[in-house]
Amino acid sequence: HVHLVESGGGLVQAGGSLRLSCAASGRTFSSYAMAWFRQVPGKEREFVSSIKWSNNATLYADSVKGRFTISRDNGKNTVYLLMNSLKPEDTAVYYCAASIDCSGTGCYPAANYDYWAQGTQVTVSS
Repeated sequence: HVHLVESGGGLVQAGGSLRLSCAASGRTFSSYAMAWFRQVPGKEREFVSSIKWSNNATLYADSVKGRFTISRDNGKNTVYLLMNSLKPEDTAVYYCAASIDCSGTGCYPAANYDYWAQGTQVTVSS
């Protein structure tokens, strides 16, 4: 079992930055992918970005490309999401997730993720 703990959400003005962290503990696999999703009330959970533990391959949603950066720290088993140039439409609950073995486009669907963190609120004011 894998346990994920998020931190770093909060309130920020438009144009500002935030960094989310997700620490993983428990059993981990070299084939893992870690990802960030977000969700607003009444909408489906939306893919934001993912990173493969084995080769550092990354994916981004079109809506965040060029503004968000996903990275990892192997020694700390931690994944980060640096969010720059934040917009009010980025407001959501952000979730960290882990997939045992997704790859390529298989890392986009939330259904392909096996473990989820509790979620952290990000609010961007205009």
